[in-house]
Amino acid sequence: MKVTSHGSSKTLEELGLNNLGNVYWNATTPQLYEEVVHRHEGYIAHHGALVVRTGQHTGRSPNDKFIVKDSISADKVWWGEVNKSFEPERFHTLFHRLQAYLQGKDIFIQDCHAGADMKFRVPIRVITEDAWTSVFARNMFRQIHDPGERDAHVPEFTILAVPRFRAIPEFDGTRSEAFVILNFERKLVLIGGTAYAGEIKKSVFTILNYILPHHGVMPMHCSANIGKAGDSALFFGLSGTGKTTLSADPERMLIGDDEHGWSDTGIFNFEGGCYAKVVRLSAENEPEIHAATRRFGTILENVGFDIDTRKVDLDDVSLTENTRAAYPLSHIGNSVPTGVGGHPKTIIMLTCDAFGVLPPVAKLTPEQASYQFISGYTAKVAGTEMGMGNEPKATFSTCFGAPFMALPPSVYSSLLREKIAKHKVSCWLVNTGWSGGGFGVGKRISLPHTRAIIHAVLSGELDKAPMTMDPIFGINVPQTCPGVPTEILNPRNTWKDKAGFDKQAQDLAMMFHKNFAKYTEGVPDEIKSAGPTYKG
Repeated sequence: MKVTSHGSSKTLEELGLNNLGNVYWNATTPQLYEEVVHRHEGYIAHHGALVVRTGQHTGRSPNDKFIVKDSISADKVWWGEVNKSFEPERFHTLFHRLQAYLQGKDIFIQDCHAGADMKFRVPIRVITEDAWTSVFARNMFRQIHDPGERDAHVPEFTILAVPRFRAIPEFDGTRSEAFVILNFERKLVLIGGTAYAGEIKKSVFTILNYILPHHGVMPMHCSANIGKAGDSALFFGLSGTGKTTLSADPERMLIGDDEHGWSDTGIFNFEGGCYAKVVRLSAENEPEIHAATRRFGTILENVGFDIDTRKVDLDDVSLTENTRAAYPLSHIGNSVPTGVGGHPKTIIMLTCDAFGVLPPVAKLTPEQASYQFISGYTAKVAGTEMGMGNEPKATFSTCFGAPFMALPPSVYSSLLREKIAKHKVSCWLVNTGWSGGGFGVGKRISLPHTRAIIHAVLSGELDKAPMTMDPIFGINVPQTCPGVPTEILNPRNTWKDKAGFDKQAQDLAMMFHKNFAKYTEGVPDEIKSAGPTYKG
């Protein structure tokens, strides 16, 4: 076995990884580029990004994710549809087969940290079968630049990503050939049967969601930035709501685009990079992210690509709508190198309401903010997912990230409620969805208008605007906003069919109520009553 760069074969043997081929330990990005090309894993695009294909899996496989149920996790994990249990004996057998599979094969290792806060960071080791996913790990997690510190690195958790090793469902107890299995007792994650790199990123996020609340840290699926006055802001939102786009503001410094912690001293990024959706990305609307797609070190997953010219086409969705770019945070010129900020002054909860009944912006009370956080609402539209019909579909993902929440939602909602109250945070709901009617009738609220709303919120201008209470959702809607046409602020006024609006608003209120009923245990009455009124 040839071990390159820093590392010890002894630590691998302790993990049961023996008789390996070459071991590329903490290889640099240029070194890994050479391996990617040599191994035919991907192409170097015009301007220097790596273009790769992830095969059958172009997104996460939530139904193939499991947590080992043992003495450590049995009484802590939020078991159910999201966190499915896996038997320790089956884990042991599967891991044993994976160890045998890796014999004679080359592997790539990156030692890094999850978490920018020195007090709460978690040392991790990412072991991959492919060179390009080692670049991904370097981009997404926080690198260790000091050679001495890197040599002394002892991982608390190890992630093994081996896409060409496939499970045997009837033997291994998995749902399919793909699997993502977290073992909190052995502090080990096994990923196989899927080459989608997002499984690595979200496995680490799940680990942090399990660990950090026990230390009083609120883990959050949100982006964060900071203004010139040192005012931090958080942007919660599910995929497609604009979380990454709206936090990448040239007038503010980006702390991070997806995962953060909130401790007693402030907020901190879990990651060292960004994993942005780039479908139909334009230089005009999203200049910082667009520029990052044209940089050396960026990985472009499943984007359109001309094999002759080596030029990419971000409008090409022939493989998937979920095209992605993974790049280091340093590719964003106005990012915060330390990855930390003070306590947030503002929280913005983003939704993409494809039914066209929520206002573009509304002020939330702390109780309403907690209600929206537990609900985690957005709406998916036809064409974005396989099997969807012609009508929008309401999606509720509690805590704006249910697939990654290892503990009961009440744990996270309680932490958020306490921190909002303690630091007197201003909370807003911003709808980036439809106006003038639902999907197919109305039009999506323009990005320039949404940006104007965000600027008015963060500057404090919108606090001065006169408010009108929405009669169904009970939220305070500004009557004016600089840079935004007054007529779109009240969604009912934008509909020609007023009776149709009223019915759709009541239908959405009913959906909120039905969903929230699943999470009422342990929730204070004042939060239960902070939702919309529904005439059942």
